[in-house]
Amino acid sequence: MFVEERQNLILEDLQENGKVLVKDLSTRFGVTPDLIRKDLAFLESKGKCKKIYGGAILNRLNVHLEDANSRKNVNSKEKQKIAQMAYDLIEPNMTVFLDISTTNIELAKLLVLRPISGITVVTNMLDVIQILSTSQIHSIFIGGEFDYARNGFVGNMCDEFLQRFHFDLAFLGVVGIDLESKSVMTYMPNDGQTKRIVLKQSKKAYMLADSDKFYQMGNYEYAKVDAFYGILQTIKSNKK
Repeated sequence: MFVEERQNLILEDLQENGKVLVKDLSTRFGVTPDLIRKDLAFLESKGKCKKIYGGAILNRLNVHLEDANSRKNVNSKEKQKIAQMAYDLIEPNMTVFLDISTTNIELAKLLVLRPISGITVVTNMLDVIQILSTSQIHSIFIGGEFDYARNGFVGNMCDEFLQRFHFDLAFLGVVGIDLESKSVMTYMPNDGQTKRIVLKQSKKAYMLADSDKFYQMGNYEYAKVDAFYGILQTIKSNKK
């Protein structure tokens, strides 16, 4: 096997699992641990991973400069699958909060396409309310300080209004998830504060996480993983 081929396979493992171990790769490829360490050093020099004791982890991408519009079509198939999972949890007459999340755009489309009797949907995302406005769904829009990059509202006015609600379900977006520290991250503190309030006011809150979220970093930790009732996720596989 050529060196480049082996390194590409190592990178595939990193992208799928988030980390690799020298001893496992050495056994898999039938080469010495020193050769694997050289492969990992090369991948690290290209910004693909970070070496740790006994192996390497995938470099986490900080995407805090990306806006909502640029993310709408990223992993769209995964987001549609997650939206379907969320839709299946909603029961008639529930009050549901949809956070600033491009996955919640897909969920709003499903709710318009297949309305659920008696539900109330509360949201602070402009895209979501625009979609819901084309239906007869009872919808409440939370205003406040407009975040142009996220196309939604955050800040003190938004937070004060949200504290008056009690949600049966809430579906919250995340920027990054670090399972090692159990951190759930977003872009900025004002968005994080809004999400924390929703967590507190919800009977059940779910994270919406396509596969990229496990390899990304946000700027601000707004919760720990165990603060959520559950996580709705997809796992992207690179295996043929």
